[in-house]
Amino acid sequence: METHGLVDVMHNMTRDDERRLRTLIERHRHYTGSNRAKDILDNWKNYLPRFVKVMPVDYRKALESMQQSQASAAGLQN
Repeated sequence: METHGLVDVMHNMTRDDERRLRTLIERHRHYTGSNRAKDILDNWKNYLPRFVKVMPVDYRKALESMQQSQASAAGLQN
């Protein structure tokens, strides 16, 4: 992960990220007829590594805090 100012750039996406990205590109292709989107979908394994996930640093920290709170709460319930 790299940090550029107020955003983190993550080079490794999760499976959910990959599915969401593919769905967005599929929808773009469907609604626009984009040849570029078709090329990306037809060559998905070659294009996927070129995408990066960009997330605001503060948002990432908030998500991590929520995960920690949930883990703590789950530990108290056991």
